[in-house]
Order: sequence, then C-alpha cells, then structure tokens
Amino acid sequence: MAARHHRERPAPAAAESDADFYVPDLCRVRAVFLLVVTSELLVLVLSIVQAESHWIDWNYFGLLSLFVQWTVLTSAALICLIRRWLSRLTVTRATTVIVTIVMLDVLAFSLFADSVLHPQPGLEAWQGVAKKLLLALLITLMVLRYFYLQFQWQQQRESEMQARLTALQARIHPHFLFNSMNTIASLIVVNPERAEDAVLDLSELFRASLRTGDRLIPLSAELDLCKRYLAIEKLRLEDRLTLEWHIEDGLEQQAIPPLTLQPLVENAIYHGIQPRPDGGTVKVEAYRKGPSVYLMVQNPRPASDQGSHDGNRMALANIQSRLHALFGEPAVLKHSQQNDIYTVTLRLPWQKASGNGQPATGSK
Repeated sequence: MAARHHRERPAPAAAESDADFYVPDLCRVRAVFLLVVTSELLVLVLSIVQAESHWIDWNYFGLLSLFVQWTVLTSAALICLIRRWLSRLTVTRATTVIVTIVMLDVLAFSLFADSVLHPQPGLEAWQGVAKKLLLALLITLMVLRYFYLQFQWQQQRESEMQARLTALQARIHPHFLFNSMNTIASLIVVNPERAEDAVLDLSELFRASLRTGDRLIPLSAELDLCKRYLAIEKLRLEDRLTLEWHIEDGLEQQAIPPLTLQPLVENAIYHGIQPRPDGGTVKVEAYRKGPSVYLMVQNPRPASDQGSHDGNRMALANIQSRLHALFGEPAVLKHSQQNDIYTVTLRLPWQKASGNGQPATGSK
C-alpha cells in the first residue's frame, strides 16, 4: 500500500555555471540582432558628426558600417565560442579576456582596412589605428558595464522571487497540521492503512515546502501534490468535499513553478468549502489552447466576505509575481466570480520542464 508513495526521484542534472555569467549568450539570434542594430545606430551618429557639407557622409557611413559589422560579428562569435570557459573565471578576468579579444579583433581589421581600402603613410596609419582601438575600448567597457548592471538587476529579481517562494512554502497553516494529525490519530485504530497513506501524503506536503531549489517542475508533480493535499482534506471534510478533475492529456511535462496550484486549492478549501455547512465542489481543470496552457481552480463563492481574505490576496500576489518573473508577459493570473462560483485562472506559455528545474530548450 505504501509502495506507491515511495517513488525514486531523479537526481538533478548538473547545471552549467554559464547560466550565471553576466555576459548574455551572443549565439542567440535576438542578441546578434540587437548588436547589429546598436552598432549601426552608433555608425549613423558618427557619420552625421563626420559630415561637413551634408547631413550625413554616406561614403564614410558605408565604410565604417562594413568595418564595425566585421568586428562586432567576429568578436561576438569568438566570445560565444568560449562563453562557457569565460563563465568559470572571475568577473575581472573574464572582462579582461573579452576586452583583449575585441582589441585584437579591431587591430586586425584596422590593419587590413588601412592597407587595402585606404592606404596611408606609416604615422598617420598608426594614429588612425590608435583612435579606433581607443574608441573600441570605451564602447566595449560601456557595453560590458551595461551587461553587468542588467545581470545584477536580474539576480536581485530572482532573489526577491526566491524569498517570495520561501515565504509561500512556509505558510502551511498550523490548524491544517493539527486537523490532519487529529484525523490520522482517529484513523489509526479503525483504518490503519488509510492512516498510513495520510501520513505519507502529509510528509510529501512538508517535503515540498522545504524543497526550494527547483524553479520549475512538471505539472504532473504539482497536480500530485494537490491530490495529496485534497486526500487529507477529504478525510476531514468527508461528503462535504466533492472533487472534479479535468486534465487534458499531454500536459504532464508542462513547466510550472512549484507550489502554484496547491495554494490555490488550499484557498478553495478554506474560503469556499469549509465555511459552508453543506460544503461544495472544487474543480481543477487544465488544457492547452494554441501556444498557451490554461489552469483553472473553481470553488463555491463564500457566503461572507472571506473570499477577499488577506491570506488569499497574498497568495495570489505571490504567485503572480513569480509567474511574471519566470515567464514574463505571456503568464497571466486572473480571478473572477460568476453565478456564485469563484474561479482563478492561470495562463502559462507552453513549454516543457527539464530534469534540472529549468525550461527545456526548444519546447515552446
């Protein structure tokens, strides 16, 4: 009987440290596009400044664009190739290596351009190369500084999100624990097997509340946690609690932050079912529509104003903040009341969770 609760958990895969590197992945199409557009805007500004009789010196613009794109794309490609190695270095050493790569790249293309496209006497040629190197150094340092500040801001957002997750995981109500233990104690004599299952379900809930390393888990794991929680509440509420599950096939690996649905189900019990003498139905639904996955939790609307309880609002605010931090704008949380039914709806972008708690690449 207890064997079904003891499932082997896969060990988390070793995460590469390049995910914590302050320079973004320059192999991505979006990053390359931004580099090209930004460098072209810089070339346009320099061409306007360089022009003497017109708004822009088109010859200068063309030659400088060719030179800048050569250096930008080749430097980005080299940094992309050694990014994993760079991520193992300190910030100072990695910055030094990146600056050195860019300087050598600019030097090589400067010598080539001056010797082939625009030959000049020796002293003037080296003065031109020195100006290009100085300008490239200043721009590279400014770009790296921008990357570092963006990285620090993102780290701060993730720390705040982790703090919210920890607070949410710590909010297992004491009266739920007391009620569960009393229910288990009453079952030990009359139905020891159900008491054993309840203890295992309760231990799994506490294990999930202590597990803070996973940013994303499969939807199947979150649904299993909800079912364990509802199984304990079903022992206490008995016929007052009716459950309906409508889970579309193929969503088992959908990525979802841990403890996203379980607090919503908990709120449905405490604010929708428990206050009602005749109880009611909690309905959990999940389906995919286009590039999005929709999750809904429904329960009867409370007779009093308990639906606007501070704990309920706090749980919704925490979940919404975590969804926005992990998925951005595509993730939405909404709640509504209609025909005496209270509904919380989550919209998540369709993507699979990998074994290390990160979204699987290429799953969108």
